[in-house]
Amino acid sequence: MIEVQHHFPLKEFNTFGISAFAKAYTAVASLQQLKEVLGFYKETQVFLLGGGSNMLLINDIQKPVVHVLLKGIEIIKSDGSDTYLKVMAGENWHDFVLYCIKNNFAGIENLSLIPGNVGTSPIQNIGAYGVELKDSFYSCDVIDIKTLEEKTLSLTDCNFGYRDSIFKNEALGKYVITSVTFKLTDLNKPNNYQLKTDYGAIQSELARLDETLSIQTVSKAVINIRSSKLPDPKIIGNSGSFFKNPIIKRSLYDDLVRMHPEMPAYDVDHDHVKVPAGWLIDQSGFKGKRYGDAGIHEKQALVLVNYGNATGQEILDVSHKIQKAVYDRYGIEIETEVNLINE
Repeated sequence: MIEVQHHFPLKEFNTFGISAFAKAYTAVASLQQLKEVLGFYKETQVFLLGGGSNMLLINDIQKPVVHVLLKGIEIIKSDGSDTYLKVMAGENWHDFVLYCIKNNFAGIENLSLIPGNVGTSPIQNIGAYGVELKDSFYSCDVIDIKTLEEKTLSLTDCNFGYRDSIFKNEALGKYVITSVTFKLTDLNKPNNYQLKTDYGAIQSELARLDETLSIQTVSKAVINIRSSKLPDPKIIGNSGSFFKNPIIKRSLYDDLVRMHPEMPAYDVDHDHVKVPAGWLIDQSGFKGKRYGDAGIHEKQALVLVNYGNATGQEILDVSHKIQKAVYDRYGIEIETEVNLINE
């Protein structure tokens, strides 16, 4: 039985805390319910809602909202030191990371405290501190929204890139991800797993913790770093990093660094480097600025925040100011990482 609620408030279901409404809203907790709802709306485009963590609601949502709340974690097989975990789309991402750490499954500890649900993690190819989702991704199960056909997509099928995947491009709006299968290293068995601790401030935080090096301490270090820089969405509305770190030609960086010797960069390949967007925004004078209830976080310029009653449009306007200022100062275009929802 499908229960459709009308003019449903979404303020509690988006981490920005934007007061917006769904014209029609249905929560689904099983594959059968999901197929039933998709069949019911087969002539209409639907809006799929997960953890609400990587989106900015510009207006009320006119499309029917289908909230995917499928739950469950299952060990499906072991192969040497590798363990394969099938995780349903509605599981909270950070809770899943903590589950893996508790059970000594390694590979995603650097992705601790990233907001959102497992089902949306492949769309963005979430990443942090030198690790991306694709590094431990094995496959995902999807339902074709139009045909209701179930299929499994492999790592190659998903065509992952930097904060990018098939789901943002040629398969945009085509599938619902129902589960993700991860290939993780089982530290309870003989293994040659290498912790990744050379990115950002992890090493200095590990030194401060002064504990035995493990996936547990790496996760703790990442949580401490993220907590010190990023506001808790339950306290201040935000969606984490609002912009992608731009990848620019090395020749442009060489020109810029002559004028701005302190400009940081990370090698991507022989011809390209990645420049931290937070640094560009900070240097352009935006860190801590506030425009009514919309603003830029005082500790991390990459994070736009809702101090209470900002609209999605007001936050979008602030992002446009930032993009223009960074381009005018450095000639670098910064793109939004957050999905802008205007449906």
